[in-house]
Amino acid sequence: MEKNKAYILDDRGYIFVEGKDSEEFLQNILTNDVNKIKTNNLIFSSILSPQGKYLYEFFVIKYLDKYLIECEKDTAKEVSDFLNFYKLRSKVTISESKEKYISCAISLEKFNEIKIENKNQKNFFILDENCYFEDPRLKKLGGRIISKKTNLDLILKKMNLVSDDKSKFFLHCFKEGVPSVNLSKLKNNLFGVECNLEKLNGLDLKKGCFIGQENTSRIMLRNKLRKKLFPIQEISGELLESGELLENDIIKYEDREVGKVMIVKPYSFALIKIVDPELHKFVNVELVCGKSKIKIIKPEWIT
Repeated sequence: MEKNKAYILDDRGYIFVEGKDSEEFLQNILTNDVNKIKTNNLIFSSILSPQGKYLYEFFVIKYLDKYLIECEKDTAKEVSDFLNFYKLRSKVTISESKEKYISCAISLEKFNEIKIENKNQKNFFILDENCYFEDPRLKKLGGRIISKKTNLDLILKKMNLVSDDKSKFFLHCFKEGVPSVNLSKLKNNLFGVECNLEKLNGLDLKKGCFIGQENTSRIMLRNKLRKKLFPIQEISGELLESGELLENDIIKYEDREVGKVMIVKPYSFALIKIVDPELHKFVNVELVCGKSKIKIIKPEWIT
């Protein structure tokens, strides 16, 4: 990520949760600990199905005395409807934002520079009603700014930032092993822990109950995690954009099934076995997948 570039993420949606019971309500649903959310801190979290399957992921911040959920725009209504379904008698109001907000990704170097210039030592802060935070998943993913659309040009000028194509940021996320596009392809198709949520600071087993907690705890505490999500790439080193790969294509190593394609385009991810056989035996090996030959990309943080 270039220091003075801002990658405008116009594919994000915004949901406000407010009311007397909002903290307790979210705490009973989300995979991460809502108590960690302060005026100087935020969380990355997810929602799982009762069986522990992956449904949605997002950032949650405290903004204007409300909880602001920043998620994929395409799933914002689904997330809002899901939360409203579980609201029951809780004194909370859940609504998609009527204000027009925008998010942009920036380099960690630039985020740290902004912190210093504003004499702030925290990884989350609000300045002129604009949110600035370090991505809580991985430091290499840099920082974020959330602001009203009407404020964006002024922010970019003030921070000496130049807008750039968001696909460059998504490619960066892909190389770091974090899926950022077409996450709906994962919905109900793998367990939340198989999405590396615990490694991305999106899962807290010590927080108590949340939807899907029982099965998630069973998998983690009994060491039953057998598969994880990894980026995959053609042997040529090019992204898998040829159209030869299909969702659910089986990946084989020595005629043994070791994985399945979950997301094809524009950046490909697959659910890969980490035991039986052990991942180290085939992680740097040419593998057959449908009509293609691929390799698994293993970022250091996925262990």
